[in-house]
Amino acid sequence: MHVIATAGHVDHGKSTLVRALTGTDPDRLDEEKERGLTIDLGFAFSTLPSGKKLSFIDVPGHIRFIKNMLAGVGGVDACLFVVAATEGWKPQSEEHLRILELLGITNGVVALTQIDLVDDELAQLAHMDVEERTAGSFLETAEIVPVDSVSGTGLDALKTALEALTEATPTAANNKRPRLWIDRSFAATGAGSVVTGTLTGGRLRVDDDVAIAPGNGSARVRAIQTQGESRTKIDPGHRVALNLANVSHRELRRGVALVIDSQWHRTNKFDASIKILGSLGHEVSRRGAFSLYIGSGEWPVSIRVLGPERLAPGSDGFVRVFLPEELPLLPRDRFILRESGRDETVGGGHILDVDPITKASEAKPDLSVERVIAERQWIKADHLQRLTGQAVEPVIGEWVTTQEIIADTEETVRSLVEASGPLGLDIAQLEERQRLVLASVGDVQVIDGRARQTSHEDVLANHPLVEVLEANPFAPEQPSEVSGEEIRGLVQRGLILQSDGVLFSASALEQAAQKVAMLLEVSPQGVTVAQIRDALETTRKFALPICSILDSNGITRRRGDLRIAGPRIPKL
Repeated sequence: MHVIATAGHVDHGKSTLVRALTGTDPDRLDEEKERGLTIDLGFAFSTLPSGKKLSFIDVPGHIRFIKNMLAGVGGVDACLFVVAATEGWKPQSEEHLRILELLGITNGVVALTQIDLVDDELAQLAHMDVEERTAGSFLETAEIVPVDSVSGTGLDALKTALEALTEATPTAANNKRPRLWIDRSFAATGAGSVVTGTLTGGRLRVDDDVAIAPGNGSARVRAIQTQGESRTKIDPGHRVALNLANVSHRELRRGVALVIDSQWHRTNKFDASIKILGSLGHEVSRRGAFSLYIGSGEWPVSIRVLGPERLAPGSDGFVRVFLPEELPLLPRDRFILRESGRDETVGGGHILDVDPITKASEAKPDLSVERVIAERQWIKADHLQRLTGQAVEPVIGEWVTTQEIIADTEETVRSLVEASGPLGLDIAQLEERQRLVLASVGDVQVIDGRARQTSHEDVLANHPLVEVLEANPFAPEQPSEVSGEEIRGLVQRGLILQSDGVLFSASALEQAAQKVAMLLEVSPQGVTVAQIRDALETTRKFALPICSILDSNGITRRRGDLRIAGPRIPKL
């Protein structure tokens, strides 16, 4: 399947030619039929003699409908460029050619239409004019086919040229990341919401859940059609009609994209390369009201030129573009930039970075994955793929980074461990990435959640505080000279317990559990704090935190003023 857009000046016979090739009138609006003028996008399809299938997107040629033209050429493979032999090259011929070049179209056929209305000399002059105008462009070597859509002259030759065009034009790549920019939406009686567009990037299936971007909406693919045929799945490169469930058609409009949400980064700014048209009569700066055309949408944007303050006509440069809404974009996505006030095409280019984090005054964008990693130092592999479209294996854990960054992080962790002294460092204080490199830091060991140098003795083993607390388990003497860091270490290791600021030995829990179990053996309906206090021969100051410890360990459960047996009560 190949998707081909028409292009060319108004009244040069684009729609008539599509109708002659396909049998379908792409002008679907009543106003278009009444005026004989294409206003909006039209769609048709045909099968070539070889069996290859083509989908045509017929675009308006009139300057007033350039926005609709731009909405139709964003996802096409090639073009059918139409020039009338009766009029020759015209202003919109030139603008359409430059737009197609800016969008990266590299293949096309030129149809020299209305050939029956001119004599041989005029036909030859028109042919020469097209050759001269397309020199240096992607159409320089394109076949120029004289045709007349009314009489049928040259139609077979044009079909042969289209056959050759499909041979030279690669089919759409399947990157397993589907995206469909909606170019038409409507409510079909008995079916609900229907959208059409050119599918790129990956396969869609019936019952897939798709996100609607921009916005927070979602929908389910209820049915799929292409070229009038129902499908259960569809690959990229096809013109597609989707019947969507769980969404109103009012949420769907031209310029909105359907994607698998987890696969895409949505952005409201990006860095890009840009080619300024040589025919522009002025320099381009951040001043002005600009419109961005990407996918099938039109968006008011502001721009910041990266590097110089202005870009001259015919020059190449870089810009940072600020969008009003977040769109699912990728590096290499093509766009067109127009200036709204002057109603003129400024230039176009392709995206380099969908999530720039470097200041605009210092940014040097490119398509390098290494640059994205270097700017962030640490980035999760799935996030990197959303930003760049390229899968990179994690270097450590889920993260992608460089060996230099890992070495720097190891040195930072080593310094923190050394500074912690014999007691060691609570690894909970480390960031996730620091904990990941901990295992590769030499001369460091982790015991019970604390990292210390292997040369240091374990100061928590046989700590005197444990003996002090065990001496009187239910009314222990509280320490005055033990550091908070040591206490936290002993708690982490399970050597002591802490509740409401009161410390107990670990063995106190087991002893208290036995005594409470004996109380509940006699009074299974529950016992009070006072009864537990008396059984432990302690005071309320210690009884309350002991009860809290028993509750938190599942030995007892609190029910009003009573404690009843919990799931972990010891069996007597």
